[in-house]
Amino acid sequence: MDTNTENDVLERWVNLEEVANYLSVSKDTIRAWIKQGKIPFYRAGKMYKFKISEIDDYVRNGKITE
Repeated sequence: MDTNTENDVLERWVNLEEVANYLSVSKDTIRAWIKQGKIPFYRAGKMYKFKISEIDDYVRNGKITE
């Protein structure tokens, strides 16, 4: 298994509620950020999924602001 595949397997994925709790904001705020393109996300059917590492990068780089 190559390094990228190993990292993807070990990556922590969370749902909308978990990312809202992680960032201490409401689920509505996360939905607004999704619509505004302020937060990286993926779709799994009707569900939103988030990679914690990408969320951390966005916060660290000041890309997520209310």
